[in-house]
Amino acid sequence: MERNGYIIGYDLNEKGCQISYYDEDKHELKTLEVAADNYQIPLMVGHYKEAWMFGREAQRAAMMEKGWVVSDLYGKALRQEKVEKDGTIYEASWLLQKFVELTLQTFRKKKISYLSFAVPWIDKDVRTLLTKAAVNAGVDKDAVYAMDYKESFCYYMLYQPKELWQYESALFYCDRDKIEAYMLKKLNTEYRRERESFISVEKVAEAEMEELRAVYPVLNVDKAKNADERFKHFIEGVFDKKHVSSVYLTGEGFENNWYPHSQKVLCNGRRAFMGNNLYSKGACYCGLKKQTGDSDVPTYLDETKLTEQICLKMRIDGEDVWYPVVAFGSHWYENDQHWEVLLEDTDDIEIHIESLVTGQWRVETVSFDGMPKRKEYSMKLRVQTQFDNERTCRLIFEDAGFGEFFPATDFRTEKTIYLGGTNGQFNSLS
Repeated sequence: MERNGYIIGYDLNEKGCQISYYDEDKHELKTLEVAADNYQIPLMVGHYKEAWMFGREAQRAAMMEKGWVVSDLYGKALRQEKVEKDGTIYEASWLLQKFVELTLQTFRKKKISYLSFAVPWIDKDVRTLLTKAAVNAGVDKDAVYAMDYKESFCYYMLYQPKELWQYESALFYCDRDKIEAYMLKKLNTEYRRERESFISVEKVAEAEMEELRAVYPVLNVDKAKNADERFKHFIEGVFDKKHVSSVYLTGEGFENNWYPHSQKVLCNGRRAFMGNNLYSKGACYCGLKKQTGDSDVPTYLDETKLTEQICLKMRIDGEDVWYPVVAFGSHWYENDQHWEVLLEDTDDIEIHIESLVTGQWRVETVSFDGMPKRKEYSMKLRVQTQFDNERTCRLIFEDAGFGEFFPATDFRTEKTIYLGGTNGQFNSLS
């Protein structure tokens, strides 16, 4: 994929948007500022005098009642709502796409090499919504990825100094009425091939706290002491019997310094950081890994991802390797792929299915009986992977011919691979 462009990470939620970007020429990662030390872009679009507007401009237009403005774009898009403005009915998903298109205009002076979205939660429909928004804005589909906040935190950490995630790393999120705690840790797997390692983030605790409403946005000193004491006990419970290398605080609830006693517990033998652009930076780091193929960065896993991989033996750069056509840590619905390979003189091929849980692999064989015979390296196969569900993958092999010398025939064979799926597989790795 062509370099010397921008790798962009979005943090999208119902409250707003942040954008971080990595300039491949300057090797710099920055967060887009909309004002001094303010990264939050209002998630709004509007129309006034035949021109589209977004963000703070749309927010000002709404206050001055100029044209029309639609807010809460992400929430409306998730709910599949429609909006009527000036006699025209707009799909909220289309307006969200318009917002992405308008924000990307800032980066049009260079190629957009990769674009990642981080959102509070993710499923197949959310991923489809965000991918369509990026593609309609002119980004190549293969250069788009969407993840939840846990995965974004993971990628953020993996590009920090290794001593910060030598053991476990904690993330605390706080808003007006609750605190959530997440923990990043390395997984124990039986898979020992090469240097590949695996990592995950899990939610370990949550607490509803009425006291928080008294410290945001205006600090009530007396009630803040109660909130500080409750938060301190919450932290002690999260850290109990754990080796924690670093702590990260994010969310609007941490903006007032109401937790001095809790801070002492947080910083006791570990480094602590606070900031509200962690998720957009994590999305950007995710794009950087996918763009560069950095093999030194561990693979992220969660309960929605495959803990088995499917490999074919291929010769790459003169070396025979078992190449994963379906890799660990991917979603089954992302793995419908196709490519072409040259086949050596053989009557069948082996498929290896490897398990992270057991560290073992099993072999399936595909017969090429009926494939026309040609000279070695003039047998070109079109290989496809198609998933019916999380447990069933079909490998399809077709004769692709060989240019003008050998036209393609109707040879086609298919092998169904049954996997363990994701249910119950991931928990045994923790």
